[in-house]
Amino acid sequence: MAKIPIPIAKILEQRTHSVPGKLRVTEHFFEVPRDYGKPEAGTLRLFARSAKKAEKPAAPEDDDPKKKQLPWMVYLQGGPGFECRPPQNYSWTNYVLDKGYQLLLLDQRGTGLSTPISASSLGLRGDDSVQATYLKSFRADNIVRDCEAIRQALTADYPEQKRKWSVMGQSFGGFCITTYLSFFPEGLREAFLFGGLPPVGHGPDEVYTRLYQRVQKRNKAYYEKYPEDVDRVKRILRLLQRFGNNTVRTPGEGSLTARRFQQLGIEFGFHSGIDSVHEIVLRAANDLEIFGHLTRPSLSQIEKALQFDDNAIYALLHEPIYCEGIAPRWSAHRMREKFPEFDAGNLDQEGPVYFTGEMVYSWMFEDFAELRKLAGPAELIAKDSEWPALYDAEQLEKNEVPVYAAVYLDDMYVDFELSQATASTIKGCKTFVTNMVYHDGIRSKMDNVMKNVFTLRDDTID
Repeated sequence: MAKIPIPIAKILEQRTHSVPGKLRVTEHFFEVPRDYGKPEAGTLRLFARSAKKAEKPAAPEDDDPKKKQLPWMVYLQGGPGFECRPPQNYSWTNYVLDKGYQLLLLDQRGTGLSTPISASSLGLRGDDSVQATYLKSFRADNIVRDCEAIRQALTADYPEQKRKWSVMGQSFGGFCITTYLSFFPEGLREAFLFGGLPPVGHGPDEVYTRLYQRVQKRNKAYYEKYPEDVDRVKRILRLLQRFGNNTVRTPGEGSLTARRFQQLGIEFGFHSGIDSVHEIVLRAANDLEIFGHLTRPSLSQIEKALQFDDNAIYALLHEPIYCEGIAPRWSAHRMREKFPEFDAGNLDQEGPVYFTGEMVYSWMFEDFAELRKLAGPAELIAKDSEWPALYDAEQLEKNEVPVYAAVYLDDMYVDFELSQATASTIKGCKTFVTNMVYHDGIRSKMDNVMKNVFTLRDDTID
């Protein structure tokens, strides 16, 4: 990734409000270049929320603003393509604030309120080729440039020694942090990664081959817990296949195909994910038993579990997050041919039909109503091999930024072995490794995960 000078983000608006939970939340809007290498290509409007503890001391506070310059902790959300929730809606917000930080939650470019990507907003750009080129600006390389631009703006009046900030990232947010460590380590004070050590040096074909193997294991766990669902799932798939792919419609005007139904397995990697899928299968099978068709409540539940229409970047750029100088070429679709257990084409065969996981397929741009409008740019992106580097292994090997990472042995989404290899590449990276937590540990097992990761920073084993 070329070292391009990063201009200071322009602060457009800042408004502060008190919210329940004793928090003072500021809503920030910034303006940054869309393409840092081509400032003439226009700008993006970015959004972030910051949070501080709202306190009313008995004695008047010192009005010296420099004494209120708390160190920043920036949170980068997983994805790609998902926005941040308000700080009061994260269970770990007060934990971070109690450590003495002020918190910044950034909607990464293209998500939330940060010039969001959708079929309608992309349509304003031009034809499919123009849209595909535009979308290439929304990977981790530019997300971390945005962070640097915002860091300079928010710390402009800080003394030099306090201008670095801390970062924490969940899943894809950790991938972004590794890009940050590769190319802009001078802006970082420390880094915390939660299920987010990327497969540095490994392309999409290996990533998805390994992912199918992990999803196989989760399917086995699912059917061992709910063996009655083997026949239920097959009955549902038979219904969805009976009259073609466009017979059963979702409330949002998408097509509920057998292959789309199989995507519910994306939930398997979360705490209680297996049970969530079972609840949907149970409801759908009950519909078939009583009525012979799927009712609207069941269709709505299935649709809500797969929100690709609302987060288009996830479908458009999921495979390119693993690409450096190669084309993704619908890698997950090609690798699927190695695993016949995921084939719903022969429902008379013995044994279960497996659900798929965190994979993106070309046919999603047929089955999902919003994604249909993006099939053209999606196909161009899949064929594109001109993706710049996201990591610098040499820089990571001489890293000086303290890095602390939670690594989950049974993480379905992020490969454990490749995560460990990346941890070994990042000089000084300390890891908390556990088989008691799934990928959403920072949400579902917050106390355990946060305590152990911060212990890596605050304690010593010698």
